[in-house]
Amino acid sequence: MPPSSGRGAEALAEIRQGIEGRDFASFEELQAFVRDLNDQRNQRPVSDFQGLSPDQMHRLLYFPFDSASLVEFPPCLGTTPSAPILSLFQMLAEAIGERGLKPTAAGNLPRKLVQEAALAYASDDLQRELMRFRSIRTEADFPDLHVTRVVAGLASLIRKHRGRFILGRDCRRIMAEQGLAGICPLLLRAYAERFNWGYQDGYPDLYFIQDSFLLTLYLLDRYGEEWRSNTFYEDAFLRAFPGIVEDVGSVFYDSPVNTVRRCYSWRCLKRFGAFLGLVEIRQEPGRMLDPVFELRKLPLLNEAVIFNT
Repeated sequence: MPPSSGRGAEALAEIRQGIEGRDFASFEELQAFVRDLNDQRNQRPVSDFQGLSPDQMHRLLYFPFDSASLVEFPPCLGTTPSAPILSLFQMLAEAIGERGLKPTAAGNLPRKLVQEAALAYASDDLQRELMRFRSIRTEADFPDLHVTRVVAGLASLIRKHRGRFILGRDCRRIMAEQGLAGICPLLLRAYAERFNWGYQDGYPDLYFIQDSFLLTLYLLDRYGEEWRSNTFYEDAFLRAFPGIVEDVGSVFYDSPVNTVRRCYSWRCLKRFGAFLGLVEIRQEPGRMLDPVFELRKLPLLNEAVIFNT
């Protein structure tokens, strides 16, 4: 967990206050007393953690998929989910089919599929018309499709075999028995655990933003019923982990705090939350590059991630 200014000093002050005026028969007795004091402190809710205790936060950060008492990830959803990554995955799966799909000489998806997927992915007539004038020739020109293919590979849903993209055996079984309701949890876990969130986004590494993905989902679960500004979630993240600002270093084009804010909103709220269909984003037309926007959670969040706090 990144350093949190003031919390270490608070803990030390509490220990000193606890042992003041007490007599201990041995050093071991003192150690046991301090250990019990720390255990009690670590189980108390912390306001900066939005009511989570330090112990709970530790579980969310380091054991996100192995803390059933706090959070569960159903292996199959109760309804057919909808999300940008799922739409693109379905296009990929259909193109691969039973016979597989031959990649380009560079090992990427073929140009025709990339171009057809880009047009189908456009959300309205204007986007489709603009897409026709955009140069989409390779998989790299359509980043959302590229990321979907990479994440599907990390989830062992798609792989290469004898020079062709094929669907894994488990993928074919899940698609036949459960459809996207069974695929969604696998893509979510692979995106959260194995995909590099900083891939080609131009921000400093700041790996902890990805490591704390479950705190973001907890915040969205708790506050996401209403439209809120992304700055609300940025503020909550920085209150919980102010020490992350120290990891930024020198950035010539912005302050360390603003760098963390923009990186957090881009990686957590847009590229993770919106791309996986967990939140919807509202932004004024023509201001898509504005760092401030509004968002609220979608029903898929409550289906895919169940908090027990």
